[in-house]
Amino acid sequence: MDYQFRDIEKRWQGFWAENQTFKVDNNSTKPKYYVLDMFPYPSGAGLHVGHPLGYIASDIFSRYKRLKGFNVLHPMGYDSFGLPAEQYAIQTGQHPAITTETNINRYREQLDNLGFSFDWSREVRTSDPGYYKWTQWIFMLLFNSWYNLDSDKAESIDELINKFESTGSEGIKAVCDDDISVFTATEWKSKSEEEKQLELLKYRLTYLRESTVNWCAALGTVLANDEVKDGFSERGGYPVEQKKMMQWSMRITAYADRLLQGLDTIDWPEPLKEMQRNWIGKSVGALVSFKLDGHEGAIDVFTTRVDTIFGTSFLVLAPEHELVDLLTTSDRKEEIANYIDQTKKKSELDRMADTKTVSGAFTGSYALHPVSGEKIPVWIADYVLAGYGTGAVMAVPSGDQRDWLFATKFGLPIVAISDAQIDLDQQADPTKEGKYINSGLINGLNYKEATTTLIKKLEELGAGKAKVNYRLRDAIFGRQRYWGEPVPVYFKAGLPHLMDVAELPLVLPEVDKYLPTESGEPPLGRAENWKYHGELEYELSTMPGWAGSSWYWFRYMDAKNEGEFASKDAIAYWKDVDLYIGGSEHATGHLLYSRFWNKFLKDLGFVIEEEPFKKLINQGMIQGRSNFVYRLIDGEGKGTNTFVSAGLRSQYKTSAMHVDVNIVDNEILDIAKFKSFRPEFENAEFILENGKYICGVEIEKMSKSKFNVVNPDELAERYGADTLRMYEMFLGPLEQSKPWNTNGIEGVFKFLRKFWKLFHDDDFNFNVSDDEPSKAEFKALHKIIRKVEEDIERFSFNTSVSSFMICVNELTDLKCNKRKILQDLVIVLQPYAPHITEELWTLLGNEAGSISKASYPVFNPEYLVENEFSYPVSINGKTRLNLNIPLNLEQADIEPIVLENVDVKKYMEGKTAKKIIFVKGKIINVVV
Repeated sequence: MDYQFRDIEKRWQGFWAENQTFKVDNNSTKPKYYVLDMFPYPSGAGLHVGHPLGYIASDIFSRYKRLKGFNVLHPMGYDSFGLPAEQYAIQTGQHPAITTETNINRYREQLDNLGFSFDWSREVRTSDPGYYKWTQWIFMLLFNSWYNLDSDKAESIDELINKFESTGSEGIKAVCDDDISVFTATEWKSKSEEEKQLELLKYRLTYLRESTVNWCAALGTVLANDEVKDGFSERGGYPVEQKKMMQWSMRITAYADRLLQGLDTIDWPEPLKEMQRNWIGKSVGALVSFKLDGHEGAIDVFTTRVDTIFGTSFLVLAPEHELVDLLTTSDRKEEIANYIDQTKKKSELDRMADTKTVSGAFTGSYALHPVSGEKIPVWIADYVLAGYGTGAVMAVPSGDQRDWLFATKFGLPIVAISDAQIDLDQQADPTKEGKYINSGLINGLNYKEATTTLIKKLEELGAGKAKVNYRLRDAIFGRQRYWGEPVPVYFKAGLPHLMDVAELPLVLPEVDKYLPTESGEPPLGRAENWKYHGELEYELSTMPGWAGSSWYWFRYMDAKNEGEFASKDAIAYWKDVDLYIGGSEHATGHLLYSRFWNKFLKDLGFVIEEEPFKKLINQGMIQGRSNFVYRLIDGEGKGTNTFVSAGLRSQYKTSAMHVDVNIVDNEILDIAKFKSFRPEFENAEFILENGKYICGVEIEKMSKSKFNVVNPDELAERYGADTLRMYEMFLGPLEQSKPWNTNGIEGVFKFLRKFWKLFHDDDFNFNVSDDEPSKAEFKALHKIIRKVEEDIERFSFNTSVSSFMICVNELTDLKCNKRKILQDLVIVLQPYAPHITEELWTLLGNEAGSISKASYPVFNPEYLVENEFSYPVSINGKTRLNLNIPLNLEQADIEPIVLENVDVKKYMEGKTAKKIIFVKGKIINVVV
């Protein structure tokens, strides 16, 4: 029968599910290969055709690796905590768990319809208590750990306590808060338990302290920097302000250098690695202290250019800096307060990005230059961030563009670094010979010498030291929301304490509303009788969205284990992810946090590898192909109910309007469907061209608001999942963005029908021969075996699709129906089109249960060796025919072959050959 793709795909999807075809075990003797897709969030909108792109690519690679003899782990699950479900709960009162379950069921249905080879027995959901029990457990490990710079790794907090008890704080090198105490062992032992816990909080890898955060009052929560755009929340567009709050944080900064070094060991796109390097932002410089004039204390400044210290003409503090209140004089309080209020409306990203404008306010106070002792005015400005460096900069207008703009705007002095300015490139390059002139302490020195001399001088004065700084800051680890992992902490005497690990998971309690309490507490404050052991207050914030996605690949290794987050045997077998595919939007947040947690778990001996993802590919975005209709504008400038076809619009005054792409076919509008598109178009009139309404086209982001979302379910129903899979790959290179155009899918569908026809006669009866294939047939097969193998290994899936089409055309022309050819071709095509190949594999008489158990054909280069040539034969210079003649024959051997050929004799018309011109491997010309 003809290619009945609906029946075929439904049957094989049912077979895979019933037989758990893609279930893998952790004890195989085969080499392992772990393919992972980035955790999807199950939204209510479901998948559009852009979403499966990466999943199709990873599935092709997974299926191919199975054919190559690997034990392939290819799991799927859901990052199922998050704001969308909670916002819906706030609006409707429906529990987020119900919304999430509905959305997951929709996603699962769509994923199954596309024939993915996921091991569904390992499915995980971050909102499942059985999963987030282990997220809470990792939080507890972090709370009970500190970072020892001597061993360069995390260690148990008990080891730090032992050091305090034996030698006090002396000699401790740790990543910790700046305000740690100095004490002896005796003094430590004499401290109260409360005092000890307060001190330990300054060392723990997860800790509680006041931090400046992005607060969104409308959403009632703190947002991460990547969730804020232009001062508004990315979800909902609500105002966001900077606010100080007690927040849980994690010392990702402890791993800054290891996070940098690790980038050199992994196969990731270079632009993505560079984004991480910039985000971490390692800088080598000096910490300089400017004593306050008229106050105790000093302003600490980190600078990479200590050699410019003599050009410092003012200091700038972040508006949130802890010294602002102290330094603001009475006559400046109103101006400073107003400026701080303005700053709160900007996100940190906006403040960092705005390099063209400057604004600020003078505190009225001064600091003292650490070397010269001169008084320097202290200002605040929003381009300085409290969380970067020390939250203060020494401004050198003669060497920095933004400082120069600031000084020029506010009439501040611009002091030359030296009488003979050295080119900035020379100053930054110690190999240059530029020297400072008339510069006091650094007179006659080059950049490197000047830097060394100044740091030594600052150390002598007790006013500075060499320092390495990072742009990376500790990660805020809390959200004032309901739908997230509860933090396994309770409070006693105001101090945080961990629950007993045996009491995990701490499950989300029921609440009457998903809003903050009337007193401003997070929604968990609404839970009745929700206290630790019935009396002690729990932490009311929940974990951020990135918590559950920062370790999930380990859970896939051993998803049903109730006693461990993953067994040692499972981790020893799978080790890490061999191939990770996902969007570039996760370049910093998710990938940095995941690498951080992976390194931490390795430090404590729970995992083996330093890096979680060996190879990473960012798939490009599939953009929407928007269609437009053109509404006629009347004399008063109002839109009418008449629409003008695109080719005629220049003759009229019109306005463009998006129209649903699903009622447009090859840019031709289905007028009947358009009239039912919206009620007001029921009586619409149309000015046509050649009897058709042609729509306009534009490439835009795929979104519901532009009516350009294409549902994969509809395409799979119309053309089949195999067609959709191959077409998405055919659109272009995996890593590049490309526009969606449904118009081209018909060609792939025709290819699959042509492929099916190779196995059937003209009446669609299955008809495969056991005859020995010809050399040409073997050549066509082995060309595609090699081509697909090479393409998949380098992730060039689009070129494979083209090669399949060429191969099938060649075999069709050869009228090939040989089993030896077609059986291997079915295996080669299987990763791309799994349903049709399963069906044909069975029709070919294979009883292995599934083609997934087959082996990829071995390429034989001998079949591609050219031992014959199709010579064009000319009679008196006019080409008449082609003859296949072995390439190893010389002229004496080929002359009788040519002259005895029946067709050649016909064209010679009984005449005698006077001469035969023979060019080996090119032509034969018979002159008569």
